[in-house]
Amino acid sequence: MSQNSETFAEEIEMGVELDAKQVCLNMKLHWFEVIPEVEQRVVDLVGAELAVRLRILPIRIENGRLHVAMLSPEDVEAADEVSTITNLPITRCGMEPDIFSELMQKHYGTTAARMAESLGGQSSSAEQTDHNIDAIEADNILVMAEQPTLINLVNLLLLEAIQQRSSDVHIEPFETELKVKYRIDGVLIEQPPPPKHLQPALIGRIKIMASMNIAERYVPQDGHIGLRFEGRKVDIRVSTVPTLYGESVVMRILDKSSMPLDLISLGMTEDMQVQVDHLIEKPHGLVLVTGPTGSGKTTSLYAALNKLYDPRKKIITIEDPVEYELNGINQIPVNPKRGLTFASGLRSILRQDPDIIFVGEIRDGETADIAIRSALTGHLIFSTIHTNDAVSSIGRLIDMGVEPYLVASVLEGVLAQRLGRRICTDCKELVPLSDNLSHRLTEAEIPLFSDGMWIGNGCKKCSNSGFKGRVGFFELVTINRELRAAISENKTSTMLSNSLPSSHITMRQDAFSKAAKGITTIGEVLRSTQDTDGDF
Repeated sequence: MSQNSETFAEEIEMGVELDAKQVCLNMKLHWFEVIPEVEQRVVDLVGAELAVRLRILPIRIENGRLHVAMLSPEDVEAADEVSTITNLPITRCGMEPDIFSELMQKHYGTTAARMAESLGGQSSSAEQTDHNIDAIEADNILVMAEQPTLINLVNLLLLEAIQQRSSDVHIEPFETELKVKYRIDGVLIEQPPPPKHLQPALIGRIKIMASMNIAERYVPQDGHIGLRFEGRKVDIRVSTVPTLYGESVVMRILDKSSMPLDLISLGMTEDMQVQVDHLIEKPHGLVLVTGPTGSGKTTSLYAALNKLYDPRKKIITIEDPVEYELNGINQIPVNPKRGLTFASGLRSILRQDPDIIFVGEIRDGETADIAIRSALTGHLIFSTIHTNDAVSSIGRLIDMGVEPYLVASVLEGVLAQRLGRRICTDCKELVPLSDNLSHRLTEAEIPLFSDGMWIGNGCKKCSNSGFKGRVGFFELVTINRELRAAISENKTSTMLSNSLPSSHITMRQDAFSKAAKGITTIGEVLRSTQDTDGDF
């Protein structure tokens, strides 16, 4: 979890307005273009977690005023918070982002790993192993969880996860250790673990932040944490489940600023986007997005809804849960405990006179039937479903009890997708096609890599992983007259696939075209699409 200055600069720069210098000069605030002298005793007035969150750096005290360098000098609220903490009036200053990040790394180089190590003290492994977590009373956990150093540890752990573009933070208890993992670009990466004896306090602190019951440790719980990071709102969904050695915690980080809301940035080709635009602009019908959990289905539909937004249209969604708030769109979270399911919610939505409806997932026959009949009555319905490829979703609807002729009448198109990791552009390299990969390619695919294959060697900017970010692999099936007839006759998925036009591009083909262009690797394509076109 160490944070080098170069990576720190990149993360900081993501939140900086392009005209920050001009804003600073317009406000007649000092702008640092060279490294100033910084007094460590002044830096110590503000903790690392607060400094990183507010993007501020105390520099010196002059004439009784604390001079603070800020990446956003116009952020008066941040300055007020620092003033309250230090009990000093603030003089705001601006600074070049690379200088700011270098000084932050020098003076606030604390990481969650270092802080956990310092909190670990001299506790031996034997003491940690024998520590009976079940015997700790809730009151004691509450006291431990409210310790300032423990609070800072949890805050820093979350801040590091956000800085490293993590989608999830996993805290997993085992007999002699407590593991912490970040899911970055879809892959879990283990971090230096905190001491085992911190487990009750660490998990207790997270449960307090998520408004969960810290006294209940033997049933699953769900909670929510809202925080601000670098001037933006970040939502965190928290889930706990009891395991053999304590509660396992997963925190899902929902950072709207990191979510692309256009299909091109998701990796869709321009030709396919034109076809998708034609689908989503239809006045009524059913459009499905299919794929496994974590394949980006909801993000694609959010991008479609964002494109369709028009104040003259009524757009309502029902989701489990609402992952991101969309401006101007009515979003309903399902609540089964109170009787609000997809099916019951969809019935109520129809009485709201909507033009466009997004149903988070079609899970059962009742929801499928209502969605189909809603599309028949003049509504445009978007939804997701879990199948391996686009054509299989048709059979899934029929298996749920929907009549084939109804599916044929309302279904307009199906988009299947997966996510693969992008090659880091700073360390990508063209190398000869390896033998262990070439035998997994078809005769039609091998010529795509006649000049070699692209890989990422690993560098500081990608944490030596060779990857940075993710890209979508897509397959789009638009329902034409021939397909409608085949669906009405309840033909098998294989027969439906044979009805697709010769120009149809499979997900595997789309993915390999991206690998040939150096957007992703062959290994990522094989990993992500191995269940879509048979075994290779």
